[in-house]
Amino acid sequence: MHLLDILAILATGLMVGNELAVSLFVNPALWQLDATAQVRAISLLARSLGRAMPFWYAFCLILLIAETVLRHNQPVFLPLLAATSLWAAVIVFTIVVLVPINNRVASLPTSVPLADWLPAHKGWDKLHRLRILLLILAMLLLINSLLATR
Repeated sequence: MHLLDILAILATGLMVGNELAVSLFVNPALWQLDATAQVRAISLLARSLGRAMPFWYAFCLILLIAETVLRHNQPVFLPLLAATSLWAAVIVFTIVVLVPINNRVASLPTSVPLADWLPAHKGWDKLHRLRILLLILAMLLLINSLLATR
């Protein structure tokens, strides 16, 4: 179980770090680009992250489910269940709310004026911050639970 614990913390921690980096560093840097470069960069990032992230989110959820199931008779079961439920809720929120916006941005031709797609991307960025907060909470519940079993 020790290896599973390490893998769960590593996978969720890297996911949270990636999402934080997008929000705190990547998007603010993109806002500094001229309109044409901004459109191209955001479109490229939306496509590439849109392909990879579903697998990473699912992998983390599987790890959280495994942690929760393996500790079903321990006092940390409820916090682990909360972490797993939060992670699953984030996935649903992402699919229902963020993916459609991401797909719209990713599919826009780079010739579309900045003013036409910028509101969608700014809205995505605000909703993305909510997702980050929920992911951080889930990760903290996971780490606290696993440390409590030591």
